[in-house]
Order: sequence, then structure tokens, then C-alpha cells
Amino acid sequence: MKAARPNAARLLERLEAVGESLRSSGHALALIGLGSVGLETGRLDEWSDLDFFTIVEPGQKARYIDSLDWLERAQPLAWHFRNTADGHKALMTDGVFCEFAVFEPQELENIPFAAGRIVWRRDDVDPSIARPCKPLPLRTTDETWIVGEALSCLMIGLARWHRGEKLSAMRFVQGHALDRLIELDALRSNAVTGDPFNGERRLEARQPALVAELPKLAPGYEHTPAAAAAMLDALARRRAQLNDAAVARIRALIG
Repeated sequence: MKAARPNAARLLERLEAVGESLRSSGHALALIGLGSVGLETGRLDEWSDLDFFTIVEPGQKARYIDSLDWLERAQPLAWHFRNTADGHKALMTDGVFCEFAVFEPQELENIPFAAGRIVWRRDDVDPSIARPCKPLPLRTTDETWIVGEALSCLMIGLARWHRGEKLSAMRFVQGHALDRLIELDALRSNAVTGDPFNGERRLEARQPALVAELPKLAPGYEHTPAAAAAMLDALARRRAQLNDAAVARIRALIG
């Protein structure tokens, strides 16, 4: 049976309800929607989550983290846990999943985040609060570094495979090395990146040619040597600058 999910419009309505709850809570300053409920509502769908920042008065952060009554007024919670020093992940009783952080205004200058959308703000709060002061991580532009990292991840992963560390091997070859291939293709095509903190997000829409290679590049736990061979072939097809000694060592480890 397909999992029931709220529709996209109801997700935005729910965020508005959170804003109304914060308005009446006494010490909140603003609610900033992020991601698909922020400035990217065009990609919002029924599988989206509610990602947001709650901004509160100085000295009030602990109160809004320790007690989620302000969130439960919008919709009761079925489950939640504190996943960082700044916030929680929470599941509402109707299936809406939330991930949020609580900040005081002075903290925002040290927090890298993609610009958000003000859902609610107190009248005395400057709208620029939704724009980050600290820049997002820069995309790597050094192809030599990208390819070198990919090759080194293959060597490390295959060595761990032979040691019997199959899970670590899979993550190095089918995870870390694959991340570098994603970066290489994005760099060469000047593609618009997806999530600046998570390169594989929305990959299927951005880099369909690479997606067609994924069954061989990420075949699973028992097939890391084959994945490493596929990665070398993928790099060669792209005419990446491959070091002969490194390739020979990787081929030997593949066997």
C-alpha cells in the first residue's frame, strides 16, 4: 500500500500554522522556510518535508528547543528527537516530517545556509534576516583534485575490500569516489548544483547521462570491485587525466 502523504498545498498551510503559533508564543521573532518550502516552492511535492529556522529573542533559544509546545499547536507530534544542539527532527501525527533549528539573531552570522523565505516575522524584524551572512560551501573547481580524490578513494576502498571491510569498501568506492564523479560532470557541464550540502540531491533531473551509468557504478555491497572497474571506465570515457601508476594499482586490486 502506498504511504499516505499530505498534499503540497497542505504543507505550506502547515508552515503558515507554525508561523501563527510562533506569533502568539511571546518571544519568537521570525519563521524562515528553507528548501522546497522556502524560495524553491516550484519543486514542492507531497514527499517534501518542512525545513525551517525558528528565530527567537536573545536568551530564549533553550525555551524553544526544550519545549515544542509552539510546534504542537500547529499539529500534534507523533515523535521527535533533538538531532543537533540547535534543533529537532519531528514527525507530526498526520505524516508531515519536520527538520528545524532554533537560532537567536546574533547566531545567524555564523550559520551557512541557502537563502530562505520569510513565512512570518515580527514587525520590527528586518526581512534581510532570511539571507545568509556566511557564504555557502564553494563548489570545487580543481579537476586535478577531483580526479585524484576519486582514484585515491578507489585504492583505499579496494584495500579495505581485500581486508574484509566490505561496508567501508562500498562507501569509499560507491560513495566517496562516485561523489567526485558527480562533481566532475557538474564542473564540466557548468550544471546548476542541487543541494549545496548534498550533491546527489535531484541528480536524476540534473545529470541524466550520469544517472544511466549508476547501475554499474553503484551495484551494491557484494560488487565493489566491479564498481571500481566501472568507475575507472567512466573516468577514461571522460578523458580525465589519470595517473598510470594509480590506475595500474587499482587494476591490480580489482584482480
